[in-house]
Amino acid sequence: MNQIYRSTGDAQSAGDVLTSGSPLSRGLKQRHLSMIALGGVIGAGLFVGSGAGIAAAGPSVVVAYAVSGILVMLVMRMLGEMSAANPASGSFSVHAERAIGAWAGFTAGWMFWTLLCVGVAAEAIGAAGIMVSWFPGSQSWIWVLLFMSVFCCTNLVSVKNFGEFEFWFAALKIGAISLFLVLGGLAIVGALPGSSAPGTANLTGDGGFMPNGAAGLVVGLLISVFAYGGLETVTIAAAESEQPVRGVAKAVRTAMWRIAIFYIGSMLVIVTLIPWNDPTIAKSGPYVAVLDHLNIPAAGQIMNVIVLIALLSAMNANIYGASRMAFSLTVRGQGPKILDKVSGGVPRFAVISSSGFGFVAVLLSYWWPETVFVWLLNMTGAVVLMVWGFIAVAQLRMRRQLEAEAPGKLVVKMWAFPTLTIVALLGILAILVLMASQPDTRVQLYFSSALAVTLSLLGYLRQRTLPTRSPSLHPVPTDI
Repeated sequence: MNQIYRSTGDAQSAGDVLTSGSPLSRGLKQRHLSMIALGGVIGAGLFVGSGAGIAAAGPSVVVAYAVSGILVMLVMRMLGEMSAANPASGSFSVHAERAIGAWAGFTAGWMFWTLLCVGVAAEAIGAAGIMVSWFPGSQSWIWVLLFMSVFCCTNLVSVKNFGEFEFWFAALKIGAISLFLVLGGLAIVGALPGSSAPGTANLTGDGGFMPNGAAGLVVGLLISVFAYGGLETVTIAAAESEQPVRGVAKAVRTAMWRIAIFYIGSMLVIVTLIPWNDPTIAKSGPYVAVLDHLNIPAAGQIMNVIVLIALLSAMNANIYGASRMAFSLTVRGQGPKILDKVSGGVPRFAVISSSGFGFVAVLLSYWWPETVFVWLLNMTGAVVLMVWGFIAVAQLRMRRQLEAEAPGKLVVKMWAFPTLTIVALLGILAILVLMASQPDTRVQLYFSSALAVTLSLLGYLRQRTLPTRSPSLHPVPTDI
């Protein structure tokens, strides 16, 4: 029988996976991390949600994805700097606690945990919808139960299972998007049989490059920001890899070209090949519309398979990320003690509780779809931006501490510090202001802010009244 481990005291502080007595396994190989870093950026938000961005911004959606992509690259560079210096399964929650205070780590960590668990529910519902469309006589809840059970069980067995699933999911997504970009590129230059080069007609026609003006560009920007969610998981996973420092460093250093190719490149192909207001974009989605335009047989079903893979991949990653965040918080004295039990190198109670919360959220979507479930979705609407804010503030404060105490840990450095860190922080604040200006996102901002304030107050009260296991800067293995 596997030994049950419960962390005790400072031996498992915020650097919860790097101490010599680490209970978590290092079952992820470099190939797992590399593929997670490559494929994690490609989500259902890109395949499905980008249609709304195109409808709002027109061809200027390329600019929207480029601007938000630059912000994401800055955030990931900051997170990479801190994670390479001190890899931990709590990632930015650990860094926020070290740099700002225990209340900040508590708030960022539980906000992100809530986001991931609600995401599991949303992705399970979406995947079940695709399966019901293929098997009309089946019930949605059966598919939800099946998918959640499979990924809960695989995450319970070992971290290697999570890595293997994500490896193959990511490989399929990368293959699909790469083929789409190749076909689209050939069609743009007129090299695809049966196609002619469209030139700039679709970029400048039908109202011009910005058909809905600055307001449309703003909406497209807001939509594009949330399509990048999920990149943070690689810094959580790196802590359980064979070479955590090398894994984080490599993932962050390749973030720029991944974002440029997969996101910005896709948007450019779509708006160049078909008019931004083509009705098939709203009806079938932008990728299906382009494949139909290129006369690819069974384009709709091909994209359904790809979207299903993206949804299942996100479910798997979110269960993993939520369980590790809950474990890390509990190890630091900021969660229910049962969640810090580890068996076979896996925090199994954290996996079960995270999956269970997600399943409860699914039930809420059936029982109260227009009230409680909508509230949950709204509460997590701006969480990613707020987490990015914690990352920026933490890096701004921690960089100087690292330079003074452990300069050798700065394997990955934020560009033009502190200028670009401040620019990123101002960019995050600007997007939050833009959210407040738009009716569709204003409610999400209010609900997310209420969650943040509530958790901040709870975290502050815990910091004042309860002892916490203060994080310290532990030595890091030299693997790079």
